[in-house]
Amino acid sequence: MTDVQHPVPELMKEGDVVDLLVHQHALIRDMFDEVEHAAPGTRHEPFRRLVRMLAVHETAEEEIVHPYTRLRVDGGAGVVADRLKEEREAKEMLRRLHEMGPEHPGFMPELNKLRMAVLTHARAEERYEFTRLRAETTAAERRAMALGVRAALAMAPTRPHPGVESMTRNLLLGPPAAIMDRARDLIRQALRR
Repeated sequence: MTDVQHPVPELMKEGDVVDLLVHQHALIRDMFDEVEHAAPGTRHEPFRRLVRMLAVHETAEEEIVHPYTRLRVDGGAGVVADRLKEEREAKEMLRRLHEMGPEHPGFMPELNKLRMAVLTHARAEERYEFTRLRAETTAAERRAMALGVRAALAMAPTRPHPGVESMTRNLLLGPPAAIMDRARDLIRQALRR
């Protein structure tokens, strides 16, 4: 189970950005399973954790990993363009699911579509981006990127914001979105008590 204040405390020990992100992909797969196997009426909390994890994961990649791939990996701009397209499509699906809510009758079929899109995207990242990052960067560079990813995770919005896939847009719009997301989270928690 992930912590409300920091969604990925178990990832703090990962010293290589590729290892950290692959570990996150495994956690995301497990979180999809948690939502799927939750009894109707109890899906809200596992889905909230999944939404948060996906939002912070993608923001960290968009702010740290993709810009570095563009600069350091041969053909990196094309690799990143493909990943950003996939990320935007997944964010749109996730936003619709979030608006629909876990109790909606169409939620589970839509969740399965999102799962397929996210897992396909993760495999493409691991195959086309992460493999090349590992081959074309030093261990020190990957450790530095892991530090940057951890910092981005702490500042990332907790909900999907389609259209904010570039590093510049994330840096400009991410912090205000993160503040608003966290305020909404606190208000919802207080109302449930």
